[in-house]
Amino acid sequence: MNVKESLGKRIKILRNEIGISQEELADRAEIDRTYITSVECGKRNISIVNIEKIAKALGVTLSKLFDFEY
Repeated sequence: MNVKESLGKRIKILRNEIGISQEELADRAEIDRTYITSVECGKRNISIVNIEKIAKALGVTLSKLFDFEY
């Protein structure tokens, strides 16, 4: 698994833990829902700005967001 896939999987896990949809996460992060979908699938090379938006929308720190091994 590469870093894009690992990050996408981690975002999906954290999103599911707080019980929100991709659409709700997208709204909270002010990002398009299709972008969230492609990130969770590991198909998008996500910018650091959007990583920060997603972390804030999930209510986690960047270090918690990147708490995975690949």
